[in-house]
Amino acid sequence: MENLKSIVEAIIFASDTPLSLKQIKDIINEPQRKIPSNSDSKISEDDIKKIIASLNQEYSERGSAFRIIEIAEGYQFATLPEFAKWVGRLFKEKSKKKLSQPALETLAIIAYKQPISKPEIEAIRGVNVDHIIKTLLEKRLITIVGRAETLGRPLLYGTTKEFLKYFGLKNLSELPKPSEIEEITKESENSIFENGVIQNDGEK
Repeated sequence: MENLKSIVEAIIFASDTPLSLKQIKDIINEPQRKIPSNSDSKISEDDIKKIIASLNQEYSERGSAFRIIEIAEGYQFATLPEFAKWVGRLFKEKSKKKLSQPALETLAIIAYKQPISKPEIEAIRGVNVDHIIKTLLEKRLITIVGRAETLGRPLLYGTTKEFLKYFGLKNLSELPKPSEIEEITKESENSIFENGVIQNDGEK
């Protein structure tokens, strides 16, 4: 059990992106990587959740400054909120630029209407969004998810896991009301999770 716990810890620690329970399970259960065990049974997603809970309990008991959190449909190491100002200084040079109001409005439309085409976005906003779409794609907050079946088959856009990370969401069902997005973004400038946790991926 201790070996398995260390393996789960190492996999999550080494990943640059949040890992889902299925991803962790598949890595561990892969035949050639199957860990030594007295049992031939494979690890389940519930087993992994229990291991993560046990690891977090250990981190808490020894006063560690980090935990494994659930975010963007996966699990990732994160620093506790009381250390936000210190970690913020570390990543000061990499701090995020604030999204403009037009970018926020466009992002909100995509988040709540996805998949959605650029003509549909422009019909809602009443302005050209070429530059904003390009910016949001460069920031990896949105991605191309297909083509519409309408005339010209325009590209369809949807949000990404980076979008979930940016706003500190586990999944899209946790989307706030559109009017709350700008407020959340302002809070995220100084610390992505000023009231929660700081992600430990170097893109704070």
